Amino acid sequence: MQPLSPTRRSTIRRNAQRARSARSELYAALDAGLACHLGVVLDGAPVVLPTAYGRVDDTLYLHGSTGARILRAAVEAPVCVTVTHVDGVVIARSVFHHSMNYRSAVVHGHARLVTDDAERRVGLRAVTEHVAPGSWEHARQPTRKELAATAVLALDLAEASLKVRTGPPVDDDEDVAAGGRWAGVVPVRTEFGQPEPCPLLPSDTATPPHVTTRSPHESTRIDA
Repeated sequence: MQPLSPTRRSTIRRNAQRARSARSELYAALDAGLACHLGVVLDGAPVVLPTAYGRVDDTLYLHGSTGARILRAAVEAPVCVTVTHVDGVVIARSVFHHSMNYRSAVVHGHARLVTDDAERRVGLRAVTEHVAPGSWEHARQPTRKELAATAVLALDLAEASLKVRTGPPVDDDEDVAAGGRWAGVVPVRTEFGQPEPCPLLPSDTATPPHVTTRSPHESTRIDA
């Protein structure tokens, strides 16, 4: 597995010690997320929208309506995709040193419109299974009409960065010595609740195992 190769755009300069170079850590951060933000320039102005995604090896797949202007723009100009986890609110002794513990993955590149039918299904399966594991085999497969209405984009992970902050606040020595103020970290976690069946389901419809056994995405800890 090749390490992350920094480019001018993907090189982390601010708090560079928080940069991670292992591609496996990038994969872990992407796989633990649920939504990404797609940034692209549309009509001369930046637009950033949240969307679902899925990963297959070193390719990130996005999807949306063929009529979506942002997807059309994404294949004509450079894009930036980010996935961010907030793992904790860092409460310091001074307002200046308040922060967050986080994992932030940023991918730069040119998105490719997927036209091959087989790869389109691979991409759609990746997105579906990322958000709702087990659903691709359980639910009805897309029809030809639905496939025609859906655009699938592929973004190579060659130009990407990962920045991570963990640990307690970093206060000035004089604030630590002064005492009298609490400091620490309030953890932030994402959890899935009890499944709520559609009201149109017959009352005796059992919840399938891939839904009842769904557990939160693993919060992969990366030491500072």
